[in-house]
Amino acid sequence: MYRLLKFPAKLALLIWCRHLRINDKAILNASGPILLAANHPDSFLDAILLCTIFKRPVHSLARGDVFTRKTSNALLRSMNMLPVYRLREGAENLEENYKTFADCIEVFKQNGIVLIFSEGACVNEWNLRPLMKGTARLVLQAWEQKIPLTVLPLGINYNSFRRFGKNIILNFGVPITEKNAGFSGKENYGEQIRLFNAALRSDLEKRVIQIKPPDKKMIRSVFEVAVPALKKILLFIPAVFGFLLHAPLYIPVQKIVYKKFGKIDHYDSVMTGALFLLYPFYLILFAVITGIFFGAWWWVAVFFIMPFMAWSYVGLKRQV
Repeated sequence: MYRLLKFPAKLALLIWCRHLRINDKAILNASGPILLAANHPDSFLDAILLCTIFKRPVHSLARGDVFTRKTSNALLRSMNMLPVYRLREGAENLEENYKTFADCIEVFKQNGIVLIFSEGACVNEWNLRPLMKGTARLVLQAWEQKIPLTVLPLGINYNSFRRFGKNIILNFGVPITEKNAGFSGKENYGEQIRLFNAALRSDLEKRVIQIKPPDKKMIRSVFEVAVPALKKILLFIPAVFGFLLHAPLYIPVQKIVYKKFGKIDHYDSVMTGALFLLYPFYLILFAVITGIFFGAWWWVAVFFIMPFMAWSYVGLKRQV
């Protein structure tokens, strides 16, 4: 399922993500076992974004309660997702984390990539929250087994948690290895966890853009991208049609998703996921209608023209 969804996700990223800035693109081609240790501002969109842009497959850790049913468990695992249980999801499930960590170790032994959200939970905010101990425990376990694991601190930053068409800044930090983790070799296990978390937090504080929510002026100065006048002129008409032709899909979906998820931190991800699943069917319906009224060849053009108009609208819409 991971391989099946990766290509359409890349296409969707062109519309969903208005602008993506990465401070070190070479990291996307990095080799060897890697643990991406990131903040977690926007639910499963964070994982989807990273799985899409990295060349190699990324195995991501997700909240364990969504794995409880056999169907969802099989589906999520087919997308390279592994469960992590917190105390709030039942103390009886915590032992399952040992199995997940064992799976991660196997990924590292195959020189694979694992994504962990070191804050432990998703909150829609421009802020770095306290780090949980899970990242340090997984890293120490890998190093104890002589796996040359590299930890990549990563700050994921969005211009908005409610708007479609993101401006995103990905700030990768200084790689942490066993040699530069700051251990003297005399620390006990608890001290090693504390030292590692301190080193990771010190780096993440430089990568996560921290802004008070009401400060729209600051958000605009950090994330807004200037649009050339010529681009505005050339895309104005396609953008207008892009809004009008996609409104019959976007507006009903937005109202339904907002009614159920509008007050929680998963709204943005659910909204994007719903559009990702429904948009192909919307295109097919539009193509059939176009073919009936304008001829057989026009229905093929719909699959190129409609996404272009959507891209045009996202490119010109308000950013903050």
